[in-house]
Amino acid sequence: MGKFGRIAASSVMVLLLGSTAALSAQYAQPQGSPPPGYGAAGWDAPPSEYNEVARRGFQDGMVGARKDYENHRQPNVNNRDEYRHPNVAKDLRQDYRMGFERGYDAGVRHMMGGPGPR
Repeated sequence: MGKFGRIAASSVMVLLLGSTAALSAQYAQPQGSPPPGYGAAGWDAPPSEYNEVARRGFQDGMVGARKDYENHRQPNVNNRDEYRHPNVAKDLRQDYRMGFERGYDAGVRHMMGGPGPR
């Protein structure tokens, strides 16, 4: 193979390897865990029967559980300001708290590997 043939073969290899690297980067699995609520039906998905306010409470409960876990606090939903004083209309507080409590319990169970607080 002459000099031109070696250059052409090298160019083709570079193009093929570059394309493979670009495809693997484009379709690779993301590193780390997805944010809470990202999964369609995972442990962090709110129950499908929940209304919008209860789903928001569920997600906020999971965030509260994660904060308590990261700050080495004992898991207790009643210690969360968001649970005690939800930023929703009075007539929606029961739905929000119900969702928050269930999300908090799911988060605690997941992070601590056991039953949630009750």
